[in-house]
Amino acid sequence: MATIKVLENKRIVLGVTGGIAVYKSATICSRLVQAGAVVDVVMTEAAQEFVTPLTFQALTHRPVHTDMFEITARQNIVHISLADAANLLLIAPATANTIAKLANGLADNLLTAVALATPAPTPILLAPAMETDMWLHPATQANMEKLRGWGVNVVGPAEGRLASGAMGPGRMAEPDEVVSMARIILARNRDLAGQRVVVTAGGTREAIDPVRYVSNHSSGKMGYAIAEVARDRGAQVILITTVNRPEPFGVEIVQVESAQQMLEAVLPATREADILVMAAAVADFRPKTMAEQKIKKKGDTQGLTLEMVRNPDILAEVANQKLAGYGPHLTVGFAAETEDLIKNAKSKLKRKKLDLIAANNVAAADAGFAVDTNRVTLLAGDGSIEELPLMSKIEVAEKIFDAVLRLEQANG
Repeated sequence: MATIKVLENKRIVLGVTGGIAVYKSATICSRLVQAGAVVDVVMTEAAQEFVTPLTFQALTHRPVHTDMFEITARQNIVHISLADAANLLLIAPATANTIAKLANGLADNLLTAVALATPAPTPILLAPAMETDMWLHPATQANMEKLRGWGVNVVGPAEGRLASGAMGPGRMAEPDEVVSMARIILARNRDLAGQRVVVTAGGTREAIDPVRYVSNHSSGKMGYAIAEVARDRGAQVILITTVNRPEPFGVEIVQVESAQQMLEAVLPATREADILVMAAAVADFRPKTMAEQKIKKKGDTQGLTLEMVRNPDILAEVANQKLAGYGPHLTVGFAAETEDLIKNAKSKLKRKKLDLIAANNVAAADAGFAVDTNRVTLLAGDGSIEELPLMSKIEVAEKIFDAVLRLEQANG
């Protein structure tokens, strides 16, 4: 689940070198094209031993470049025209041989010539892939250190099963990780760049005994969408979550369970944050005591009575931080309601001292918990109300940050 806007209409040169991991390069290429990028593929001679240019031409609907001395129909020298037009040069896989050439300024094939001709500040991203001993060799490590020192971005390699059958570091990062890293790089100049955003997700679990707990139906999907959108708009993101979903690449994850644990995670995380988005469904109450052992049925007992006490009010504690002069300068909450949506949302907006609240009717089948769509109304502290139609949770997250930025601009 990721927004497409970061990569839309971006010109990406995808360099493919000679390693067995080229099969992942085809998937990367497909993902980039699906996200709206314009992809020009450059293949080394060795890469063509593993896969033909036709594969990438079919994926991109564009010519694949392999010839160092190619002259385009417009009489452009290909390595110069590709380098000048690129928003990002991505080399995946990046073999030890190609890494060595890049680190020493060699340009003996089309790809390394494109790399050498790529003007600053156009970013370069490498996804290394090789056997463990090649990756750990002092020469490769020295080359990587030099490239990082020049500002080259690197994703991976991971540790896992290699082509030889051995286990160890050197396995190329997975396609989704590579594409996510490309998103992060291209988001560095977007509208949330430089801002720290804390997001909460999921429903808290309040323990009854070591086996049972009290919770709610929140799946965390909305919070994860918000975290991904914040990342893709350039923010540094901390996601405090109660659910085990695939972790968004490039987002710091803090795993919690109870409302108390969430409070203990939110307060330090927001101390120097710019924005807090409380998308989690935090339980209002918890059992007064937790049984040390699993509660057993006794005889003919027909029921179980739990004494409940109030949980801490996380947003109230954040508001206290703000009054003390630290914490997020803008706080967003959610109002999950089943009746009197706007009335209850306005009350919560004022009571919790929020800047913005997203109100939604969780009784609707196509919105709220555990689905991929949502229908929300955004109410701001300045009195404005924006009713959104049914849309994906990613699109809702985009609208939330559009509203956040408007509030930031209004507040200076």
